[in-house]
Amino acid sequence: MKKKVVVYTWKTCIFCIRVKRLLKNKGVEFEEIDIGDDVRKLGQLEIETGSGTVPQIFVDDKYIGGCDDIVNLHRRDKFDVVFK
Repeated sequence: MKKKVVVYTWKTCIFCIRVKRLLKNKGVEFEEIDIGDDVRKLGQLEIETGSGTVPQIFVDDKYIGGCDDIVNLHRRDKFDVVFK
């Protein structure tokens, strides 16, 4: 069964761009939700995840983390376990 991956981003965020590139290179389909300057949405995400930055990545509605977390999963060969 394919996992549902959702990435909350800002278009100009270099970390968001990095995460999207990694996901695409690994063949992971994802839904991108650009929250732009929506301070309210970012506040909601901060309450839910404890992080007030983007990107924020969810797999099957479970918070996975941000850019550093995803890159570390990749470096430790744990990426496929989480995303595939």
